[in-house]
Amino acid sequence: MQSLLLSYYGDDLTGSTDVMEALELGGVPTVLFMRQPDEAMLSQFGHCRAIGLAGISRSETPQWMDMHLKRAFAWLKTLNAEICHYKVCSTFDSSPAIGSIGRAIEIGRSVFSQDSVPLVVGAPQLKRYTAFGHLFAAYREKYFRIDRHPVMSRHPTTPMDESDLLIHLSRQTDLTSGLVDLATLQSASRSGAFNRLLADGTNIVLLDVDSLESQALAGNEIWRVRRPGGTFVVGSSGIEYALLAEWAANRTVRAEPSFSPPGAADRIAVVSGSCSPTTERQIRHALTDGFDGVAVDPVELVSQASSDAIARAAASGRASLEAGRSVVLYTALGPTADRGAEIDRQEGARHKLGRGLGELLRELTIEQKLQRVVIAGGDTSSHALGQMGVDALTVRMPLPASPGSPLCVAHSRVKAIDGLEIALKGGQVGTDRYFCAIRDGLGG
Repeated sequence: MQSLLLSYYGDDLTGSTDVMEALELGGVPTVLFMRQPDEAMLSQFGHCRAIGLAGISRSETPQWMDMHLKRAFAWLKTLNAEICHYKVCSTFDSSPAIGSIGRAIEIGRSVFSQDSVPLVVGAPQLKRYTAFGHLFAAYREKYFRIDRHPVMSRHPTTPMDESDLLIHLSRQTDLTSGLVDLATLQSASRSGAFNRLLADGTNIVLLDVDSLESQALAGNEIWRVRRPGGTFVVGSSGIEYALLAEWAANRTVRAEPSFSPPGAADRIAVVSGSCSPTTERQIRHALTDGFDGVAVDPVELVSQASSDAIARAAASGRASLEAGRSVVLYTALGPTADRGAEIDRQEGARHKLGRGLGELLRELTIEQKLQRVVIAGGDTSSHALGQMGVDALTVRMPLPASPGSPLCVAHSRVKAIDGLEIALKGGQVGTDRYFCAIRDGLGG
């Protein structure tokens, strides 16, 4: 295996593919494993210079992290990559009880025996920006401070009510923190300021990013201070974009990426557990452009009658596919249809919902010999794909119109799943034509 530039753990599946897409676009061959691979599986990807491990920590408790993240980080450390990245969502939504980024940093510091952890969240490629420690994000071509964002400030599980990221983290950890702000980052004193924070043992060091220029400066600083045996860092895929700028500048990476168009699929199946208004628009658009829609009752899907719900949905989906039409099977049409309060009465129900959708999609894929499918919803994707028998993913084609949601290729020991093209879409990702574009082999 080649020496690795980067290893990473994604806190959900769509975030993990986001990183893989960024690296592949930058000329870094990457594989994303669904679980820790054995040596035989790992050896199949010896050409890769980045290795990812898809996780579900975004929707888990600190107690779950204590049990699972330490083991995952320890394995990633054995890969001896120059950088090991704990990937979080670019909207940074998290809480002390669910998806605690603070707890993940504590665990990573311990495994890597590292006092200071660099943090980068801004990613202009995804229309995410940090300025003087505050996070801003776009929504329908307008820009909002994250605590005023029309969607993320009202997230059903982890609403963002604080835009100052270091204050937000202070609710999740007692670790100390510091900031290399935009003015400092763009000055001649940036390296000295960064060095002082590290020398003082500041536990979390956030670097502002509001543009491609400040992103490149952040990447230069992180690469400059890397340590033998690997440096643990935290952030969005802004970490990869920052490092890619540095690797291009110093000629660490020289390959030019090349992707051939996949062409249209005769029919595809989509499963969606997302309540996002973005996904709602995508579903509604698909229903006007050749897709059939199948509503799946989410409460029944997580109940004792889940097998009945899956069977009925599969029958409806089968009828559409056998008639030559694509189909989208969904548990909600936007935030007004969110039944999370009912679902949450049952412990672990949201995970069960994702697994149910995965079981449904697997059945339709194998039976109908589908070549291309879509899973929508960040939390949904992680649990749904676990039911599909997928061992690893690689990028088939990035989707320039919808960055962060590439079309991937599944690698599996299950013959009917191996080679399947899968697109995994977070709730906020994609244009209104996303599902239709995937069907038609276009750029998202």
